[in-house]
Amino acid sequence: MSQALGAKVWVGQEGLATASGGVHEHHNPATGAWQASVPLAGRAEVEKAVAKAQSAFQEWRWMNPSQRRQILLKFADLIEARTEEFARLTTLDGGSPLHFGGYAVQLAAEWFRYYAGLADKLTGEVLGTIKNRGEFSYTVPEPIGVVGIIITWNGPLISLGMKVAPALAAGNCVVVKPAEITPFAPDLFARLAAEAGIPDGVLSLFPGNAEAGQALCEDKRVRLISFTGGPVTARKIMATCAEQIKPTIMELGGKSASLVFPDADLDRACEEAVRGSIGILSGQGCAIPTRLLVHDDIYDEVLARIVAIAREYKVGNPLEEGVQVGPVISAAACDRITAMLDRVRNEDAGRILLGGKRCGGELANGYFIEPTIIADVDPWSEISQLEIFGPVLCVMKFTTEEEAVAIANNTEYGLSAYIQSRDVSRVHRLAEQLHAGGVYVNGAFQIHAHTPFGGVGISGFGKEGGRAGLDEYLHYKTVGILG
Repeated sequence: MSQALGAKVWVGQEGLATASGGVHEHHNPATGAWQASVPLAGRAEVEKAVAKAQSAFQEWRWMNPSQRRQILLKFADLIEARTEEFARLTTLDGGSPLHFGGYAVQLAAEWFRYYAGLADKLTGEVLGTIKNRGEFSYTVPEPIGVVGIIITWNGPLISLGMKVAPALAAGNCVVVKPAEITPFAPDLFARLAAEAGIPDGVLSLFPGNAEAGQALCEDKRVRLISFTGGPVTARKIMATCAEQIKPTIMELGGKSASLVFPDADLDRACEEAVRGSIGILSGQGCAIPTRLLVHDDIYDEVLARIVAIAREYKVGNPLEEGVQVGPVISAAACDRITAMLDRVRNEDAGRILLGGKRCGGELANGYFIEPTIIADVDPWSEISQLEIFGPVLCVMKFTTEEEAVAIANNTEYGLSAYIQSRDVSRVHRLAEQLHAGGVYVNGAFQIHAHTPFGGVGISGFGKEGGRAGLDEYLHYKTVGILG
C-alpha cells in the first residue's frame, strides 16, 4: 500500500498534516497491514475550528437561500463524480466491499440533493392576525448556529450525508469529528467542500482523539451536538451537554427483529435475512435485522434456506469483485465477537448451524469472521440482547403474534423492526405494537433522504431524513405584533 494514502485535519479549508491530538496508525482490516499515519485533532484544533465557524456563521446564515441550494447541489455532483474513488477509500477505511462504497456515495449524494431542495423553502406560518387574535403573530425558522457532529466508523459517508446536508441547508456552520479509524473517505469529502463553494469556516472536518470530542461538546459556542455511535459514548456526551442544557441528536445502536410468517414470500424473506445481517457491512450496522423470529410452521424450512444461502456468500478481500462479506473493523472486534460465540456454546444459548469462528487460511491476517447462523437462540441471552456487530444471524421460534411481539420488544433498543407477511391487516396490527422508530415490511428500506429515521429507547432520539430531519437543525422564533 502506498504511503500516500492518508488524511488531514481540516480546519475550514486549511489542511493540517500534524495536529495536537497525536497520531493514529491505520491498519487495513482485510490484511492487518499498516496503511497510514493519521494526524488527530486535539483541543487546540477544535478551538480553532469553532472560532472559524463562529466567524463564518453570519455570512452563511444570511446567504441567499437559492445560492446555498446551488452550492449543495454542486457538492452532490462532486461526490457522485468521485464514486469510484470514494468506494475504494471506503473499502480501505473499514473493509466494506466495493459495491457498498458505491452505494454509500449514491446515498450521500441523494441526501445533499434532497436538502438542497429544501434550503430555499424554509418557511414559518402565520398564527394569528389583528382581527382574529388581537395581534399579528408568526414564526420564523432560524439556524441554530455552530453544530458539532460526531460520527462512528461504519458507513461514514452515509452519516456525513445524513447530518451535514440538513445542517448546512438550514444555515448552520458545522464542525465534524469522524472516527479516526475510518479517515480516508471523510478526508475526500472535506476536500470537495471548498470546490463546491462552501465558504471557509462553514465546514471543518477532522479525525480526533477523545479530548477533541470532549472539547467539541464542552464549547459553549457549539449550540447542538449530533452523534452517531453507541449508548456508552452517548451517555458521556449527554452528561457533558447537560451542563449547558445543550440539545443533542442521538442515533444509536439497535437489536432489530424481523418477524417471518407462513404467508411471507420465503424466497425474498430468506435472502433479505442473510443479506441484512451478514451481507451488509459484515453485520456491522445499527439498523440491520440481526434477530430473525420465525413462525414454528416454517421454522425448519427457513433454517435450511438461510444456511444454504449463507454458505454461498463469498468472504474475502473487499477490493475483489464478487466479495459479499469483508472483515470486521479490527482485531479487537474479532476477539469480542468470537468471545460472544464461545459463550453461546458454553452457556447453551443456541445452536450454531454455520460458522462461529474467525477465518483462517489466506484470510488469517485480516479481521474476518465466518458467516454465522445460530438457531434456537434464548431471547434472554447475551447474544439476543446485545449488539454483536459481526456477520451473525440469531434465529428464534414463535407460535403466535403476541409471542412474536413480546420477543421482538424484549430489548432496551428500539431502532428498527421488520415484518415479512402478505397479510395487510396483520402488518398494520403489528406495526402499531412493535417498539421501534421505524417498521419496514417485505424488504422496504429505511434510510431514504425523504423519510425520517431514528430510534426510541436506548437507540436514541431525534430524526434524520425528511422535513423532520431538517427541523432538528432549526429553531422556530415566534413574533407577535400588536396593532
